[in-house]
Amino acid sequence: MGNREALLAGAKTCLLEKGFDRTTVRDIATTAGVSMAAIGYHFGSRENLLFQALFSILDEWGDVAGRALVPADAPDLDPAEAYERMWDELLAQARAHPKMWLVSIDLFLRAQRQPELLPQLTEGMRQGRSGMAAILASVPEAEVPERSVRTLGMVQLALMSGVIMQTLSDPDNPVTGADVVAGLRALAKITG
Repeated sequence: MGNREALLAGAKTCLLEKGFDRTTVRDIATTAGVSMAAIGYHFGSRENLLFQALFSILDEWGDVAGRALVPADAPDLDPAEAYERMWDELLAQARAHPKMWLVSIDLFLRAQRQPELLPQLTEGMRQGRSGMAAILASVPEAEVPERSVRTLGMVQLALMSGVIMQTLSDPDNPVTGADVVAGLRALAKITG
């Protein structure tokens, strides 16, 4: 592993342990085992390095969430059962890796104060909506109609954000897949 890769790995570790604001150049360099000057050389600044680390963590979270969303060992479940199970798996992953989820909240808040981050955040959200729509429709992502991305993908991503935030905020009263499905059925009755 070269200095650049070591710095990125060190920054990811520090972000997960300390968060963006409390992570110092010294923390990153010490964790990475390289000089503090290497941060400027490879990334230009602490902030640039931390932003790249944030996006890398979010990519990893997307991979974890994607595996939870596509259970391979139960092909005979009906769609409602599969959806409930998907939620149970996703919530288990969120509880097992809460810091990965918290990093995404940190990025959202930072992007509201630092507009230069918005294009990357916007693209990440678009990809998330597209990926969610593809998984739920059981089609390759390239075949998902834009309308499905803007509706099905958007609602699923919003549900994920809100439900996971509630789950991490109240660990003694965890949400289940059955809760999510029951709530969606109640909403469906309201909307007809």
